[in-house]
Amino acid sequence: MGRPGVMESRARRRGHRSRSRLVRALFNIAGAVALGLGLVGIFLPLLPTTPFVLLAAACFARGSERFHQWLLANRTFGPMVYEWERHRSLPYRTKVTAIVLMSLTMAVSIVFFVQPLWLKIALALFGVALALWMYRIPSRDRPTRPSS
Repeated sequence: MGRPGVMESRARRRGHRSRSRLVRALFNIAGAVALGLGLVGIFLPLLPTTPFVLLAAACFARGSERFHQWLLANRTFGPMVYEWERHRSLPYRTKVTAIVLMSLTMAVSIVFFVQPLWLKIALALFGVALALWMYRIPSRDRPTRPSS
């Protein structure tokens, strides 16, 4: 897996603000841009909201404790960020909603807006790969199948 010392140092670094004011400012700018893209992604489904919000949280954790806490306290994004930071998982409903919306918008784009066949195939393969990757992210609250 990895050497214990390397894993421990990564765990210690995660979430700790940088000592450099410049680095903190850059993390805050990157976090604001990522959050902005995530918010745009709510209305433009081709932009994935979840990864951008998680990226914003990671940047804010290193740049500004205040912004990071604000994002954690957010009614909409807070539970998802908390679940990712604590358990490296996504809520099942968030994951399924993201996959469905992404699949629908990809399908509409492929059918109505993309002309070259090679590009349609490439977009379809990219969409399937992205959906599989997202589906493989663990969900602690995944519903269990009833046993028959």
